Amino acid sequence: MNRFLKSSILGGAALALSMSSALAVDLEFYFPVAVGGEAAATIQALTDEYLAENPDVTINAIYTGSYADTTTRAITAARGGNSPHLAILLSVDMFAMIDEEIVEAWDDYLSEDEIESWIGGFYPAFMKNSQTEGKTWGIPFQRSTPVIYWNKEAFEAAGLDPETPPTTWDEMVEMGQQLTIRDDAGNVTQWGLRIPSSGFPSWLFTGLVAANGQDGLANEAGTEVYFDTPEVVEALEYLVSLSTEHEIMAPGILDWGATPRAFMDGESAIVWTTTGNLTNIRNNATFDFGVGMLPANVRPGAPSGGGNFYLFSGHSEEETRAAIDFVKWATAPEQAAQWSIATGYVAPRADTWETDAMREYAEEVPGALVARDQLEYAVAELATFQGPRVTQILNDNIAAAVVGDKTPAQALADAQAEADAILADYR
Repeated sequence: MNRFLKSSILGGAALALSMSSALAVDLEFYFPVAVGGEAAATIQALTDEYLAENPDVTINAIYTGSYADTTTRAITAARGGNSPHLAILLSVDMFAMIDEEIVEAWDDYLSEDEIESWIGGFYPAFMKNSQTEGKTWGIPFQRSTPVIYWNKEAFEAAGLDPETPPTTWDEMVEMGQQLTIRDDAGNVTQWGLRIPSSGFPSWLFTGLVAANGQDGLANEAGTEVYFDTPEVVEALEYLVSLSTEHEIMAPGILDWGATPRAFMDGESAIVWTTTGNLTNIRNNATFDFGVGMLPANVRPGAPSGGGNFYLFSGHSEEETRAAIDFVKWATAPEQAAQWSIATGYVAPRADTWETDAMREYAEEVPGALVARDQLEYAVAELATFQGPRVTQILNDNIAAAVVGDKTPAQALADAQAEADAILADYR
């Protein structure tokens, strides 16, 4: 076992929040597995550790597939009167959960001191997609930002400094051109860059939008979107140009799930993906690699992302408070450090980074600090009422521009019009 995990486990018991022996409850917890690595094994280990310290509680951790699958299953169960007590869903699902009236605000069960010390201890960037109208609806857990990974050996072979990644859009194009390799027949054997355009395209695209100077794609209330501004159009034009004009990225739709493997197999020298893939890549890459912030244009920028704990309605007071106790324990410094080290997700609280385990980990894996430091420039991920529909509209129009069916300007004008029609009822 990794020595960081050993120290976390040993320290976990000391920080566990005890529960009354009179409280015997059964909890159900939905958990998605959306990235590679040890996520499922680690959440099970944490759950088992908690149960060992709280023998009057049972937690059935159910692995429910992708984020989308988990959200669908949680909503279906809640509508049928059989909701889980807890689920980790995307932070941007907040408005959907509120609209369905199936989750509870965490603040309603906390004292003022708990709101200040616990809720107030999470990074503000992660709370942008966790709070609305003065209430906390999600507790950050497996949170992330997109980052770039670069192949240092490929950089060196191309005559580039292996310790210096691209920091601007122009540099990304220039380096990508040097890193794109073709054989004698003109076939590409190594692409300079890969930005996935399936899976979570709007999330990665928000990184381009933020870097181009716009604070995200929606307002804080989730009732308006800003898809057709000059900054957003320019960002999509740049994305399209990477394959059509600069020819440093494969044409067409690039798969999200295949991106880590494309990087580890040497298919692409630079990739954009979640920091949640850090442990997966670290364990499986056969070459030295670096982790960097998303390149800037007007300024640095990236969206926050990932999953939050949601507290579902329809359960007894004892069960709800037991569920809260588990989440408080799971997000305490020692347990959060164990989770972050095992998966690569960003530890969502400053106090976690002060543990011995995280200090040692960050010293050995400095790439783990990149996403944390990028939070200074983070904007909210796209989140609105009718979120899946609105996001799909943007994703479809990004795809239309990527494959050449629409110009970026037309695609974004269409997306704006369709989203406005859906959100009109919420204004």
